[in-house]
Amino acid sequence: MLRYLPFLLVLALWIYAFIDCLNTPENEVRHLPKVVWVIIVLLFGEVLIGPVAWLVAGKARKGPVGGSTPSEWHRSHRTEWVAPDDNPEFLKSIKEENKKDESLLKDWEADLRRREEELKRREGDAPKTENPESEGRKSDDES
Repeated sequence: MLRYLPFLLVLALWIYAFIDCLNTPENEVRHLPKVVWVIIVLLFGEVLIGPVAWLVAGKARKGPVGGSTPSEWHRSHRTEWVAPDDNPEFLKSIKEENKKDESLLKDWEADLRRREEELKRREGDAPKTENPESEGRKSDDES
């Protein structure tokens, strides 16, 4: 099985280069006309000269414009990166979050005050007893 692997790899590269050459628009082909490149890939495919020559010198290779996505929509709707302290939308969102946090803090403080007052009222209404622990000890000592 492994002895067929080099042949299959050469065949795969040959087919890829041939299809790539056929699908490439004429204006992206470099150095020679497209028909000549197709013939070179077909004639010299078995020895890998044709496909490698096509991949290296035949097609104009370029990275994606404006990012890594090939989507046309993404390319036309790209946004430029802005530092957070220069972005008015970001600064506005921080101000809104601060207002929310402040109102939440005020609500918590008011709730805490209300609970403290309620606790003080309960303690004021309840009869004061002298240290209940000492009363329990006296009864234990008397027994």
